[in-house]
Amino acid sequence: MRVNRRFAAAMTAVALVMAPVQASYAAPKPSAAAALTQRVSPEAAGFDAERLARLDAYMAKVVADGRVAGMTTLLARHGKVVAFRTYGQQSLATGQPMSQDTIFRIYSMTKPVTGVAMMILFEEGRWRLDDPVTRYVPEFKTLKVMTGVDGNGKPILEDMKRPPTMREIMSHTAGFGYGLQDDHPVDKLYREKQVLGAASTHEMIERTAQIPLVYQPGTQWRYSSSVDIQGYIVEKLTGQTLGQFMEQRIFKPLKMNDTAFYVPKDKAGRLAAVYMGNKDTGRIEEAKQLFGFDMPTYLDPPPFESGGGGLVSTTMDYARFSQMIANKGELDGVRLLSPASVELMGTNVIPKEVLVSSNGTTGARFNEAVGFGLDFMVVNDPRAAGTLEGKGSMSWGGAAGTWFWVDPTNDLVFVGMIQRMGGTGGDDLGTMARTLTYQALTHPEK
Repeated sequence: MRVNRRFAAAMTAVALVMAPVQASYAAPKPSAAAALTQRVSPEAAGFDAERLARLDAYMAKVVADGRVAGMTTLLARHGKVVAFRTYGQQSLATGQPMSQDTIFRIYSMTKPVTGVAMMILFEEGRWRLDDPVTRYVPEFKTLKVMTGVDGNGKPILEDMKRPPTMREIMSHTAGFGYGLQDDHPVDKLYREKQVLGAASTHEMIERTAQIPLVYQPGTQWRYSSSVDIQGYIVEKLTGQTLGQFMEQRIFKPLKMNDTAFYVPKDKAGRLAAVYMGNKDTGRIEEAKQLFGFDMPTYLDPPPFESGGGGLVSTTMDYARFSQMIANKGELDGVRLLSPASVELMGTNVIPKEVLVSSNGTTGARFNEAVGFGLDFMVVNDPRAAGTLEGKGSMSWGGAAGTWFWVDPTNDLVFVGMIQRMGGTGGDDLGTMARTLTYQALTHPEK
C-alpha cells in the first residue's frame, strides 16, 4: 500500500472548527435548465455537420495510430447532447471496446469538483475568500519560505510576510509545492516526506507543515498540493470525509452515479486500463509502474481521499458536473451554487504582476489573456490567447490525458476521456478538440 500511496501522490497532478451539520439538497423541481437528457442534430445546435465530422475523424485517427487505446468525447450545447462518441478499446489486453459508461481515472479533473465543494461551504458562510488559511489550518502558522540554498546546499529560509489566503490556495498562488517537479528543493522535500502518500488527510497536513513554501504567498503561480489542503478544510468544516460530503452534496444531486474515490467490485469491469508510451518501441503499453512505483488499482478505498486528484468518473457524469457549471449552478432543478458563485469561480484572481511573470505550466502559460480563477483555468481574451473558444471558458485536465471545458459565452460543454500517462505522443488533444469544435460552430446565434 505504501508504494501505491507514493505513486498516487506523485500523479495527483497532470490538492474555524465548526459543528457538523446534516447536509441536504433541494428536491428536483421543474426547471428550464437543460440537463443533457436530449440529443439534437449538429445543425440544430449551430454546427455545420460536415465540418464537425473533422473532429470525429481526427480523434478516430488518434486511436487508429495507436496513440491511445480508446477514447470518449461528449459535445453539448444549450444543455443538449450534439455528439457522444466512443473510439477504440477500454482494454487492449481483453479487447473490450470503449463504451459510454466506461470509468476513467480523472486525476486533476478532481480539482474543480473540490472547488465546488468549497464554494458550497462559502455560500453557507463557513469561510471567506481573503481569510488566512491558518484560521482553518493552524498547523501552517509557523511555515517558512525558502529563498535559496547556501554554499552547503542547505535551504535559506525566511518568515512568511503573511499567511496564505483562501483565495490563494484556490488559485495556486499560496506558495505550496507538489512533488511533481525535480527543479526545486521544496518539491524534493514533498517527495521525500511522501506528503500526498500520507495515511490520512491530517497526516498530509502535518507533513506539509514541515516543508517551507516555494515563495511568499501571492507573489507567484505554481501548481501545488493546495487543492488537497482544500479537501482537508472541507472535512474539518463539515465533520465528514471529503467523499461523504461530495456524495451527499454534489454526486447524488447531480446524479453522478459512477463518480467516487474508488471503483466498487460490481463496477470493476468498467474501469479502463491505463497506458503509457514505450520510448524504445514507440508503442503504448499498460502502465504497471511509473517512476518505479506500482500503479494503484483504484479498486479499494484510498488511504485518504485526494481533493487534488483522487476521483474516478464517467464521461456523462463529468458532463453533468460541467453542465451544472454552464447552467450557473443548477441542473435538473437542483441548485448547488448561485450564479454569482459560479461567476466568481470563473473570474481570474491572479494579480496582473503574477500573470505576466509566471511560467504557469507547460500546457498553459498564463498571461493577461489566460488566467486562473477558483480551481479553474479561465480564458479572459480567447482571440489574444490564440483560441476559438468563448470568453470566460473554464477548464482543466488530468494526468491520464482527460480534459474538459465549459464555455459560458457559447453555452457549450465538452468532455474528453483517455487513459494515457505522460502525454499522448502528439498534439495536445484538448487543444485540437477546441479548434475542431469551434471551426464547426458556424451559426453560434442558434
